[in-house]
Amino acid sequence: QVQLVESGGGLVQAGGSLRLSCAASGGTFSSYAMGWFRQAPGKEREFVTTISWSGSSTSYADSVKGRFTISRDNAKNTVYLQMNSLKPEDTAVYYCAAHFLGDGSVFIAEYGYWGQGTQVTVSS
Repeated sequence: QVQLVESGGGLVQAGGSLRLSCAASGGTFSSYAMGWFRQAPGKEREFVTTISWSGSSTSYADSVKGRFTISRDNAKNTVYLQMNSLKPEDTAVYYCAAHFLGDGSVFIAEYGYWGQGTQVTVSS
């Protein structure tokens, strides 16, 4: 069973950048596809991006494509989310999630493990 801890959130001006990290422990990290999701106030949690266990395959929501980059370091048991050209509409709590033996999925239900979330606030 894997535990996930996100970090790196904060307050940034529109057009700025942030890098989120998600550290995993308690499991074989390379057995998990990883995803990032976000939830804005009053809205449903939504898919942001996912990466396969090997890092060879990624997928992005249209709203972040070209601005966000997911990566992972299996030696460090960590997945990253580099967020550039941030917009006020990117403001949300960002969650990382793990999908055991998956290739990456856009569906929340397929992720069995979740972090506690980190707040990202983008001011205009």
